[in-house]
Amino acid sequence: MKLRNLKYPLIIASAIFINSCSTQQPAKSVPKTRTGPTKPIATKPNPPVSDSEKKITVNLPEINREFRAAWIATVANINWPTKNTLTTQQQKDEAIQLLDLLKDANFNAVIFQARPSSDALYKSDLEPWSYFLTGQTGKAPSPLYDPLEFWISEAHKRGMELHVWMNPYRAHHTTGGSVTSSSMAAKMSESTYRLKNGMYWMDPSDERVQNHVSAVIKDLVKRYDIDAVHIDDYFYPYKEYHGGKDFPDDRTWNAYKKAGGNLSKADWRRANVNKIIKRLHDEIHQEKPTVKFGISPFGIWKPGFPAGVTGSSQYDELYADAKLWLNEGWCDYYSPQLYWKEGGAQSFSALLKWWKDENIKNIHLWPGLNTVAVKSDNKPAEIIGQMSTIRRMMPKNTAGEIHYSIDGLKKNPEMLREIKKLYKEDALVPVSPWIKATKPATPNIKVEKSSESYKISWNSKEKVFRWVLFAKYGDIWITDVLNPDQLSKSIPANQFGKKLNTIAIIAIDRLSNESDYAAEKF
Repeated sequence: MKLRNLKYPLIIASAIFINSCSTQQPAKSVPKTRTGPTKPIATKPNPPVSDSEKKITVNLPEINREFRAAWIATVANINWPTKNTLTTQQQKDEAIQLLDLLKDANFNAVIFQARPSSDALYKSDLEPWSYFLTGQTGKAPSPLYDPLEFWISEAHKRGMELHVWMNPYRAHHTTGGSVTSSSMAAKMSESTYRLKNGMYWMDPSDERVQNHVSAVIKDLVKRYDIDAVHIDDYFYPYKEYHGGKDFPDDRTWNAYKKAGGNLSKADWRRANVNKIIKRLHDEIHQEKPTVKFGISPFGIWKPGFPAGVTGSSQYDELYADAKLWLNEGWCDYYSPQLYWKEGGAQSFSALLKWWKDENIKNIHLWPGLNTVAVKSDNKPAEIIGQMSTIRRMMPKNTAGEIHYSIDGLKKNPEMLREIKKLYKEDALVPVSPWIKATKPATPNIKVEKSSESYKISWNSKEKVFRWVLFAKYGDIWITDVLNPDQLSKSIPANQFGKKLNTIAIIAIDRLSNESDYAAEKF
């Protein structure tokens, strides 16, 4: 992920979650119909009540769905931790502050950079502890804790997905201190090259590198309760990192030609990147089918696509055929980094439409927005305009975006205030219907009535990621999206001058699928 005018190449990051306060939703004119068991109405012993009579149809309002995430960048201590000298408790405190900020704004996912430069902000036997965590490559935090595990746990408590953001090939960043014997740049020196700007880069064509990247990601998917793996636009490095010179991969290129390879060098490089993208997609789902795979490529595939667009070509410079990956559906969501304003040579809406038209497999398309540094006289207005464009162009209940980065919210009160207006209602993450899953179990429900309120309690025999509670007063529905540990709620018997007449609860699983409802009528 890249902002081209920064002194150091920054990787652009992000998070999300849902506030659990009530929001009023009027009943739709054609509401979604759901059926589920309810408490049977008391009847005389004769005649017996049939099974069909023990169930009713409740027309529940449609649940709002939208992906709302922010990148959390750890490279160069951009977002977290703000210094590499913080204590364990200070690191945790900063993490909580960021997650609470997102929760309060009704975000529902966080994109957390756990591997900024072939290092680890988690306990790993494959790569060293990150310099950005402790100020020394290979040094564990003290008192010892696992930062990634902490972020996952705290995000999930708030009903937010945690996506692990990784950089596949960068072996050392210019802000990462000296290269030591603990660094992967040293441990894999035969497969790693020092660029002119001081950065170290692994050779994407080297089979040893591909196997290492694969092993790191499979290890993360297997050991951690993550919701997705997310990689960004750092494939082959930008030429400016190497003083405008070509990437120095002569060793593997010559070996390929000697073995009889007949592709051009550019096509050979793209083929190597294509290979690892497809491999990661397949291996992630083989290891844990519920873990999604996301990619956030540079926002322009090639100049001229669409017509009139100018700028860098990731196809020719990064050897990333991002159009092919999207066309083939080699990921579960795509987040092209559309970091430009509306209009001009990189018009936001023109690029978004082009990527949408290329999304022939209909996976999720959630563009990245430059919330920190979009070039505009009024940044909040520009970003809100882009968010409105996404909502207008994308199908209902599938839209969403990722903000680069959380600093755009944390350090710009006006930006945060305007985004909160657009996110004023809770939202669930859109469903990924191509990922096979069993429908969540129907919850159990219990209702206790007092003179002025009802206490609603519920539970499930399965692990639940979110709950959605519905209450109907007359013809007005109230919808609450609740965190997984909330198992009861008291609600008034009368609101809006009307009596409570219907209660329903549904469970939401890790893939955002809905259970059948449990309900009672009064």
